[in-house]
Amino acid sequence: MDIILKYFNDVSWENVLETSLRVALILLLGWGVLAVVRQLLSRMEGRLKAKYAAEGEPPSESGKRVETLLKLVRQGARLAVWITVLLVILKELGVEIGPILAGAGILGLAVGFGAQNLVKDIITGFFFILENQIRIGDVAVINGTGGLVEEINFRTLVLRDVEGVRHIFPHGTVTTLSNRTRDWSGYVFDIGVAYKEDTDRVCEVLRGVFRELRQDSAFGPSILEEPEIFGVDRFADSAVVIKGRIKTKPSRQWMVGREFLRRTKLAFDREGIQIPVPHRTIVMQAGGGLASFVQNR
Repeated sequence: MDIILKYFNDVSWENVLETSLRVALILLLGWGVLAVVRQLLSRMEGRLKAKYAAEGEPPSESGKRVETLLKLVRQGARLAVWITVLLVILKELGVEIGPILAGAGILGLAVGFGAQNLVKDIITGFFFILENQIRIGDVAVINGTGGLVEEINFRTLVLRDVEGVRHIFPHGTVTTLSNRTRDWSGYVFDIGVAYKEDTDRVCEVLRGVFRELRQDSAFGPSILEEPEIFGVDRFADSAVVIKGRIKTKPSRQWMVGREFLRRTKLAFDREGIQIPVPHRTIVMQAGGGLASFVQNR
């Protein structure tokens, strides 16, 4: 009991009170810094959502992307502030933080070497989101694999292809990324007709098909501009190929393109325009043997 009383008598309560006040002030300062960061991030969130809404992006998609981006920034800021606060408090309590910083540096270096792919994935994903290169709902081709973007996480991009296969790509492994539905999409068509057909007349029929398609209440709203009929693109083995393009809203090109081809086939049948089919010519010898054959495709 005497030892305890002696210990308390030797304590400088003035220093304890002063240190406690400084620690409380440091904690209050750390809380204030985080409050300012939250306020700044809240303003940034509003500005980003307004910016993406002005660009025509659906609120659901912009909200998910902004939340993903700000969540990463918020977590990083919170971690940095509280680590700094902890180190300053330890110094106020008389703990030598030099060895701690040195040990943390060595540990961080070791973790960095072991988790460099993880860090690379996170940083690359951060810039994917920040630069708005790809969004949930886009149709993209990543490293040669195409599909619908289902998820954009901190480390991975998730695609679902037309067969339902789920493809997962760490951000750091993405070497090529092609977004097929950003801002607008295009359906490129190659239509072959017989050599005997008048190509100017064929182009006019195609324009008529497009006019009917654009007046359709189901397909017209998805079309952005008049069709671009480039004209004769090449001479194939048994067909003259006419190339063109239809501009549509994002992800609508396949729906519009399939209907355009269906109506084109019906229009060609009405107008008597021949679509060539593969055929083969066989020449027989006088004795009934096979002499040669010529295959046209």
